[in-house]
This record gives sequence, structure tokens and C-alpha cells, in this order.
Amino acid sequence: MSRLKFHRTLQPTDPHALPVLIIGQLRHLTELPFDRISPKLEPRVDRETYMKAVSCLHPAPTDTCSLYLDQARVAALPLKASRHNTASRAHAITKLIQTNTTNVSESIVIVCEKQDLLASASAVARAFPLYSRKTSKAATADPPPLVHIEFVLVNGQSETPEEITEEDVLVMANVTVGIRLTARIVDAPCNEMNVSGFLAEVEAIALELGLKSKIIRGKELHEQGFGGIYGVGKAAADPPALAVLSYEPKGATETVAWVGKGIVFDTGGLSIKGKTAMPGMKRDCGGAAAILGGFYAAVKSGFQQNLHAVFCLAENSVGPEATRPDDIHRLYSGCTVEINNTDAEGRLVLADGVVYADRDLKANIILDMATLTGAQGIATGKYHGALLTNSDEWEEKAMEIGRRTGDMLCPVPYCPELHFSEFNSAVADMKNSVMDRGNAQVSCAGLFIGAHLGFEYGGSWMHVDMAAPVHNGERATGYGVALLAGLFGEHSKASILRDIASQPTVLRNKASGNCTEPPLKKACLD
Repeated sequence: MSRLKFHRTLQPTDPHALPVLIIGQLRHLTELPFDRISPKLEPRVDRETYMKAVSCLHPAPTDTCSLYLDQARVAALPLKASRHNTASRAHAITKLIQTNTTNVSESIVIVCEKQDLLASASAVARAFPLYSRKTSKAATADPPPLVHIEFVLVNGQSETPEEITEEDVLVMANVTVGIRLTARIVDAPCNEMNVSGFLAEVEAIALELGLKSKIIRGKELHEQGFGGIYGVGKAAADPPALAVLSYEPKGATETVAWVGKGIVFDTGGLSIKGKTAMPGMKRDCGGAAAILGGFYAAVKSGFQQNLHAVFCLAENSVGPEATRPDDIHRLYSGCTVEINNTDAEGRLVLADGVVYADRDLKANIILDMATLTGAQGIATGKYHGALLTNSDEWEEKAMEIGRRTGDMLCPVPYCPELHFSEFNSAVADMKNSVMDRGNAQVSCAGLFIGAHLGFEYGGSWMHVDMAAPVHNGERATGYGVALLAGLFGEHSKASILRDIASQPTVLRNKASGNCTEPPLKKACLD
């Protein structure tokens, strides 16, 4: 599979020897002096040919024009990006590359503004997945093709020309490594990427970062009270696990925890999925995979606060030990849960994870990420993850950072006093699935997780449901890595991430919008 190499400046090449694809918004391509792009085109393409080709572009929504045989092409991105879209047109960049690349060593040049640099780099990475078990000669080429990724920055709103620094190149490389790692894990089937396989990926990242992992697995989960993770995964041949990576630099004053749903395959359990619904459930570990890729990118880019990654890993399988509908489990929070749907398992493992992040890791900012509900795709679509949070300030910030990084988000209602009654149980503190599937299903699924953390939780909690954006067709997207790197960019040493995270609103480290109704202060008895 292709290797990616980022460059700070254009590397002079002959398109006859190294094919080149130039991508940008039409206005940027039109205003760009030929001298700035000529190192990638001469001697095969002159100024007049280039300008005529650009003038022939009529994106609807995109358009391409050949400059020299099939060795040099220029492509225009969509003219418009609405307020809920990313200005980088990241999704169009990925599609153009997938359509126009040649599966050989080549150059990709992105013409963009500095603010769109990371989103554009991430879009390129998504076009080059790593996982494959194809046996053709092209798929097993040694060495694999080398793709050179270069940028030409246009001024945009800046009065002075901006440059790409070596630090920018390093951060883009780190984030794209995280994206491709995430996508590779999600693309891999469960006969390879089972719980043990995922733990091997966690251990590999720990080794590269010089960290030690903590793993609680199998019967030990049950003994320590992790009834959610254990109850979901105990029927599988490969036992469930809670894994933790911790990065704690000197001088840290805040503790951030990212919690990922890692269901390596979801049969639905005894509430079994149908034959058309089960294929693709290898992707149900997409949240945990994104947490791993994001953790790698953040630490490699100089994270300056305490950062914990919590992976809730299990295979929701069928067997003699499988959880039954009507079973009651006690989760790590101490709350009891009546199981009325074994296919609503992700919230059970995440409930244990967020409580561990609060109780054991003392995190004051907790974000969980999961391929939690099919309803997410209906509510917010294929491109926007759904965000549920107890903080209006984090909600506002996450929306903006999602647009800046290309991992877009859309908020769903946080209203436990209206929605949490969906989980009422006559015999336990709550059920694990709603009574009315037509009542804010995405919000309710997230609120189940928040209930175990406690609606009175004094820190900030965010829940990202990314069931639809985790893949595009049959391929994983690596969604979530760039979002995490940008959303917490203020804690990074890297200027490109700090710039992405900066916004006029001052983020105060407290939750707002918490429910104050007495019946909801605790979801269950102590």
C-alpha cells in the first residue's frame, strides 16, 4: 500500500517521470501565479497551457482537466461550502484523489489557505487505505508506491504570505499516521482484529511512545466490577478487556480522558442481527480505533496536559455464556441495568469506561467516541458525527473545530429531564434500551452513558456518535483523529493545532446546562 511523504516546499519534478495531480478551489487556481506551480509542470506544461486548462474548469461539483497526457492534471473543488460544511472541501479532495490517482509513485499538490492545511492533509490520507489482503502483483508491490504530498499556500484573508514550517509537516505526518492506523484497524476483520489483535495495536503504540499500558481482562473485569464490558464480551472465545494508555507530562494542570467503544465485532448477541445487518460490524470498534490514532497524533505533536486513552474492548458474540434479555448487570458505576436488548451493547462498555475515567483517572474533561447507533446516520448523516454534551461552550467549540479539521459534527439535544425516562425499569435502576425508538434515539443512547458518569458530573463531558462517518462505502475513513487533535489543540506545542483550536469564545473548564431536577441528580442509588 502507498507510502505518504509530506514536503514543506514544492519539489521540482518532471511530470513525465512523476505524475502530478494539482487540486484547489477555482478561485485559488485562477489567482495563482504560474511561477509558483511551474516546478511541478515544466518542461512539459507552459504558462499558457496551464492558464487555458484552468479557464476550462467548470466544477459541478468538481471538474478535472488534463495538462499533459494522463501524467499531469488539474482539478477544481466545489465552488460553495455551506455553513455546516468544511471550508477545505475535504470530502471532495478525497474523492478527486481516489478518481484521479494512478496507483504508482506520484505527486499530489494541494492549493489552499493555511487554515485548511490539516483538513486537506487528512483528506489526502483517507484516499490511501493501508489494509488489504488482495494477492495481485499491484497490491503486493515491493517497495510500495511513494506519494509526495505538497502544498501551495494562498494568502486568503492574510495580508502577508504564509509558509509551511517543518513543525507543520511533522504534525501533518503524525495526524495522517493516526488516520491511516485508525482506518486499518476498522477495515480489518475480526478473525484478525479481535480483542487480542486490538490490544496488540495498543501495545505497539505504547512502545513507540515510550509508555506502559494497563490492561484488565477476562474474569478480572468481573471481579473489579466492570459489569458492562464483561457482560457484553463474556460469551466470546477471546475475552473482553479494558485497556488504558496514559501520558502525564510534568507541569500538567488538567486531566483529559478519551474513551473509545471497541466492539471488535457485533453479532447483536442473543438479540441477533439479520443477515444483511451483520456484515460490516467489524467497524464497531471505530470509536476506540479513533481514540488510539488520536492519542498517537496528540502525544507525538507535544501534548502538554495529562491525557488518558481508555479502550473498552469486547466481541458481542453468541454462546452459552451470552447475556440474555432480562439479565441484570451491575456496572462499574454501581448502577444496575436490566438488559432488554443485547444489541444495545456499546453504551454498556462505555458506561464502565467513562466512570473509570472519572473515578480512577480523575479526569475533568471526558470525551467518549463510538459507533453507537444506526439512528446517528439518520439524524446527522454520513458526514457529520452527532455530539451530545453537558457543556454549551464545548458544543460550540466542537462544531467549529469539526469544520476546521474536516471531521464534522452536529449537535443533538442534551435534555435528560425529558429523555432519560425512556430507560425506566421496574426491577433495576434502568434498562439499556429505550421504550420509544422514535424519541431522540441518538440523544437517549448517549444519555445512558452520561447517567453512569452522573448528570451532576462537575466536569465537561462530550459524547461523539460516529456510526455513519466511520466509513465511506466499504472503506474506513479514519474519522475522529483530526477532530481530537484539533479539539484539544490548545494543549499542544504545535502551532498548527493551537491555531485550529483558537476561537473568540473563551472556554471555561466547567459544564453548563447540567440538569438540576432532584430525581435526575443521580441515575441510580449509591
